[in-house]
Amino acid sequence: MAKRPTNTTPPTPKTPKVGIGNGGETHQTMSDPNARLTTNHGIPVGDNQNSLKGGRRGPTLLEDFVLREKIQHFDHERIPERIVHARGSAAHGYFELTKSLAPYTRAKILTEVGARTEVFTRFSTVAGGAGSVDTPRDVRGFAVKFYTNEGNWDLVGNNIPVFFIQDAIKFPDLIHAVKMEADRGYPQAASAHDTFWDFIGLMPESTHMIMWAMSDRTIPRSLRMMEGFGVNTFRLLNAKDEATFVKFHWRPKLGTQSTCWDEAVKIAGADPDYHRRDLFESIAMGDFPEWDFGVQLLSQEEADALPFDILDATKVIPEELHPITFVGRMVLNRNPDNFFAETEQVAFLPTNMPPGIDVSEDPLLQGRLFSYQDTQLSRLGTVNFHQLPINQPKGCPFQNLQRDGHMQTIVFKGRANYEPNSLAEAGEVGGPREDPRGGVRTFAAPMEGQKVRLRAETFADHYSHARLFYHSQTSIEQAHIASALVFELSKVVLEPIRERVMGNLRNVDESLARRVADGLNMALPAKSQAVVEPQDMEPSPALRIIGKYPETLQGRAVGILVTDGADGRIVAAVKKAVEAEGATVKIVAPKIGGVTLKGGRKLKADGQLAGTPSVLFDAVALVLSDEGCAELLNEGAAVDFAAHAFGHLKAIGFTSEAQPLLDKAGVQPDDGIVDLGDGADAFIAPASTRQWDREPKVRMLA
Repeated sequence: MAKRPTNTTPPTPKTPKVGIGNGGETHQTMSDPNARLTTNHGIPVGDNQNSLKGGRRGPTLLEDFVLREKIQHFDHERIPERIVHARGSAAHGYFELTKSLAPYTRAKILTEVGARTEVFTRFSTVAGGAGSVDTPRDVRGFAVKFYTNEGNWDLVGNNIPVFFIQDAIKFPDLIHAVKMEADRGYPQAASAHDTFWDFIGLMPESTHMIMWAMSDRTIPRSLRMMEGFGVNTFRLLNAKDEATFVKFHWRPKLGTQSTCWDEAVKIAGADPDYHRRDLFESIAMGDFPEWDFGVQLLSQEEADALPFDILDATKVIPEELHPITFVGRMVLNRNPDNFFAETEQVAFLPTNMPPGIDVSEDPLLQGRLFSYQDTQLSRLGTVNFHQLPINQPKGCPFQNLQRDGHMQTIVFKGRANYEPNSLAEAGEVGGPREDPRGGVRTFAAPMEGQKVRLRAETFADHYSHARLFYHSQTSIEQAHIASALVFELSKVVLEPIRERVMGNLRNVDESLARRVADGLNMALPAKSQAVVEPQDMEPSPALRIIGKYPETLQGRAVGILVTDGADGRIVAAVKKAVEAEGATVKIVAPKIGGVTLKGGRKLKADGQLAGTPSVLFDAVALVLSDEGCAELLNEGAAVDFAAHAFGHLKAIGFTSEAQPLLDKAGVQPDDGIVDLGDGADAFIAPASTRQWDREPKVRMLA
């Protein structure tokens, strides 16, 4: 289904005859499809797609009252939890610089090698409320507050390097569409519904992000196993105020790893706090999560030479074109003392940047610079939210002449609460002064052109990067993307919405669109008209997950299902071998009191079978007795324990006594099914990865 190009003008709608403000009505109706869009004060809106900029690629202007009203109203829609990223988990730690970026920036945090800076990092889901589950298919927030000696630096990003929209003025529409539907209040923490896909189908710029959202990136195995990205393009400024464009990256030491979709759904029921618990317990045990910190650096000339616009947040810079330079590392080594005081009250602001780090004209970033500050006023209720301990600068004092306000906790002394003043000359306290030399300086970016509400022509290619991402995936990951699209669109009731999305997908890849259409048993609709015909780009293997993460048990968990009469020597051997690889082991028993092993020794259980299913582990071992196995054959939780581990492509170690349970669970021999009679060491290699070759045996993929 063809769509109008971004910069065309729609027909003038009729003035509404019903709604708020007509005859004293207070109950708004939307019955007239041609009703005119207005501000809250009735002023007709001529362009709801683009913010007002100083030139087509220039910065967003403060005078854009339509943008400010729309985002400000959106920022204050919910209290007290965050409107987005409400479900979060966080930890304290430190950042250590390993390579100086002094030629590019004067920010000390990026120039002083060996220095450690305290950080507080918060991970989050986007769509669900604070009480939603940890494992829905969703983008994950990845926000880091650096307490530098030049003030706080908040690098507020996601686990995906691109975003759904190009201009911040569309953010309220995006979130309204993905949140619970307005009339029924569901679904919670899910994008598989009509309003989200209606928005996506009408916004072709979202297509690239959809490829990422439908990939395994949005069902991570652990918060410790996610990449992080600054998303937007920033600038670094050196001592001469020379600018370099920069993209920020976090790369997990444990590798980027995911779950299977069916597994993620079952985890939500087995442990809604799965990611939060995993992060907390790993730190508590001293298994500290760690990430490498990297940058992609581009001069203006290098940016101009790219076949896309780096100010467009729906585009990615392939590592093969501009490699990532890793310059530091982050270690999270301390859990919060109080969840509310720290994880909930932490306030991240993209405007928090020490001297030497600056923004670009990215229109998504420009809107974020306003929105985050504004939303804290609603959520935390005061302009003094920076005085909360978690938000205070720790590497340096903060001092200015801002005074009073709700919840003011500082007792200021002296008469001076303005600047300039001459009180110091009279022997009194005069207060702080500006620092032209060492303070923040903004890059002197040239500006030209008229004030416009237009999208730059360089933003008009909506499909080439979506095609790049899809073609860069392994065949397994491509099948997962197609299957995720089928699942999501199968939840969409309105058929024209499905058709519009599939029409867009034809611009990405014909075979992908066909797979989705076949999965829905629908005819493939006409290809959507693209403003700019998509181009083929060289595939980027760096965009994959499979084949990229290390095959290791480090940071993972193995469950050993044990019954009365089991051989304790095998249990001990498996436990020793697994722990030697850096994984944790949990003993699962039919009853929480544990089991009596062969020979009479008692073995304590870490979990009871019905409440500790195999979805909570990366691999499992079944160490049973003949009598114990016979009892488990009539226990659905035991059959599921084996069947789900097999279906989720995990390694299964077993003793010969467990064979009847494997047979009943439909477990078929392959390289991931290991007889523990051959020794526990044989279990380690298959337990360190997924058995992807097994997948065609256990599920139909699109």
